[in-house]
Amino acid sequence: MPITIIGDKEFESAPSIKSKALRINLNENIYGTFAEIGAGQETVRSFFRAGGASGTIAKAMSAYDKDFSDAIYGIEDDRRYVTEARLKKMLNYEIQLIEERISRKKHPNKLFFSYANTVATIDFAKKYKGHGWVGIRYQTTPEEDYNEIILHVRFHETDAKLQQMTLGTLGVNLIYGAYYKYDNPKKLLRYLYDHLDKDQIEIDTINFSGPRFEKVDNRLMSLQLVKNGMTEAVMFGPDGNNVLPARILYKKNILALRGSFRPVTKVNMDIYEKALDMFVRENKVEKENTEVIFEITLSNLRAEGEIDEEDFMARAQLLCSLGQTVMISNFQQYYRVVEYFSNYTKARMALAMGVNNLVEIFDEKYYRHLSGGILEAFGKLFFKDLKVYMYPLKDHATGDLTNSDNLKVHPRMKELYKFFKYNGKLQDITGYDENIMSIYSREVLQYIQEGKPGWEALLPEGVADIIKDNELFGYKALEESI
Repeated sequence: MPITIIGDKEFESAPSIKSKALRINLNENIYGTFAEIGAGQETVRSFFRAGGASGTIAKAMSAYDKDFSDAIYGIEDDRRYVTEARLKKMLNYEIQLIEERISRKKHPNKLFFSYANTVATIDFAKKYKGHGWVGIRYQTTPEEDYNEIILHVRFHETDAKLQQMTLGTLGVNLIYGAYYKYDNPKKLLRYLYDHLDKDQIEIDTINFSGPRFEKVDNRLMSLQLVKNGMTEAVMFGPDGNNVLPARILYKKNILALRGSFRPVTKVNMDIYEKALDMFVRENKVEKENTEVIFEITLSNLRAEGEIDEEDFMARAQLLCSLGQTVMISNFQQYYRVVEYFSNYTKARMALAMGVNNLVEIFDEKYYRHLSGGILEAFGKLFFKDLKVYMYPLKDHATGDLTNSDNLKVHPRMKELYKFFKYNGKLQDITGYDENIMSIYSREVLQYIQEGKPGWEALLPEGVADIIKDNELFGYKALEESI
């Protein structure tokens, strides 16, 4: 790989797209099909232009007509075409054709693959920028089962032709990475952006599967997407698997809870239960159309400047075990969380938080980057008729409660605070369990790490067992038994 020298430092230069395509073409064993729907045949075009494609490309097709596409791949239950289910049908169908039509006896060393994408580029009104699914199903040795890499992209460019070119570049990077970088999925992920800018395209979901990726945790790969700035947020369902944010959030009422959840405690779940009960009693909120999101900001996943991946895994695992949906984001300010949700829904939203979090919302230092300061931020935060539910704080020494009536904010913020409180934007959570209000995650974490007894009773049912079984958060069974 070429080396670029800048000053006294050396940087690896990414091979050109043509070089990547040519290397694939010159590998006499790599052989497969390209099926591209929605943005031209931009990926396979690179392989044709690189030269030597006759030994690589078995077939290139683009079934644009919906009826024709249905005749080939079948009809989706939801009648949609830009979906993960559609992409998987395309990949499986094309691999099956190769297996049927190409003799293994005649070509014992062939490494079959099918590359596919199904996308919608920007519309004429430029209202929807477009999105799509991209994937490859392939072998790295002739006898092994197939591996699969599937990702979802969101376009940010405002021209259809530019989006097509970007998609083509991404496709070549994916195929090249699948064959030559599969042994290091984290690097493979970064190389997807070779010759691309993150302002052009966003990858918000990725999943690896197959024998080469048996040890890959797709949640950790999603964390890399956020860490590398490839997307602003990723989500995991209660089963612990990656989920497409749009699928979870589309047209939903959303209640979000931000926290460190290190670990999740009975207080966290009390906030969730009481806030949800209040939210579903709001006008235009239906419980069956409500999604609860437990959000962790990336800044809360850092330890000494770096992300502690094991720590991240522990938090996500515990929340998912409680049947919750988890979102990891790059959002430091709450208004950015609301803006993100607004991309997917116009329905009502609410935030649930403790006193300390609310005080931070009224701290001007978080909004110095905005020309309109805190007023601009609050305009973005509350323009959707947002509600904030506040969980009171109990003083350890005196037993006094801090709620919205006696909360102290900076003198300059008093009138702004009163405006939102007395206009019903801020509501106190009621019906809370006073017996658990003295539980704090940081203290529970200290008890776990120091082997102090009794911490199990401070956590939701089943959580302590998971911590012990997996030795999470520094728990050591031997130390506790001494």
